[in-house]
Amino acid sequence: MYIVTGGAGFIGANLIHALNQRGISDILVSDHLQRADKFRNLADLNIRDYFEAEAFLPELLAGHLGKIDAIFHQGACSDTMASDGRYVMDNNYAHSKALFHWCQENRVPFLYASSASVYGMTGRFREERAAEDPLNVYAFSKFQFDQYVRAQWHALQAPVHGFRFFNVYGPREFHKGRMASVALHFSRQYRQEGKVRLFAGSDGYADGEQRRDFIHVDDVVAVHFHFLEHPQSGIYNVGTGRAQSFNDVALAVIQTIDTETGKAPRSLAELQRDGVITYSPMPEALHGKYQSYTQADIEKLRAAGYSAPFLDVEAGVRRYLAWLGERE
Repeated sequence: MYIVTGGAGFIGANLIHALNQRGISDILVSDHLQRADKFRNLADLNIRDYFEAEAFLPELLAGHLGKIDAIFHQGACSDTMASDGRYVMDNNYAHSKALFHWCQENRVPFLYASSASVYGMTGRFREERAAEDPLNVYAFSKFQFDQYVRAQWHALQAPVHGFRFFNVYGPREFHKGRMASVALHFSRQYRQEGKVRLFAGSDGYADGEQRRDFIHVDDVVAVHFHFLEHPQSGIYNVGTGRAQSFNDVALAVIQTIDTETGKAPRSLAELQRDGVITYSPMPEALHGKYQSYTQADIEKLRAAGYSAPFLDVEAGVRRYLAWLGERE
């Protein structure tokens, strides 16, 4: 049996989908369903059991869940604007420590979600202490757990893999609201309003030219299964290694939708000229906290044996919008 914490969430549900595709349905999910609409992420999947997160850990620690093959730990409070630090640290840090120790004691592989947010505004994206400077309590909770795990490398009894996700987009993120990917936001804006809104230039970047490492969730899932099958304990960046602009995402979304509806493709310059792509000033609350550039250093990931190519924005957006088109 496999355990997926946060299994009703974005990446967790995609991991369950991938397990199902491999013929595996002996899966236990834990999550919080205060947001009841998250159930949609599980409705077309096959799992054995579901626990609310508070009930799950006591059952696991008491030995009531049977033999476990691996734990995919995706459960976390991921709101970067969260103000209750005690809740975030209990949910993200203390809970993760308990799972980590249970996996070590029972020799069960542990694959967990870290976050690229640990890099803050350093402008460096390499898995090393000098590059890490978390800016909010969510990022701190992820950083501190990485630090805790690092202190245990010498005594590991089972594989441990921490994954620092960059800007993930793709299926099963409906529930995320304002935290959903720009690919989803842009798609909805263009279908509903006929235009897409981006941030004006900042930090020396022109309008919409701020750049992020956008990675499709299918690639994130593929990384998990590589390390499940070829364990090499460590903390790894999970991005494409190539930054692309928000303009690139907007252009890919618009061109994909236009192709679907029989319209001739338009260039970025034409879309800007026609007011289809517009720009607005960045909110004051984001000043000094907005990463205008991220690009994963994936040297360590490649050195650990993950050699598959990553989808670029153009191919990834086409795949995502095809999935959305079947459901929206």
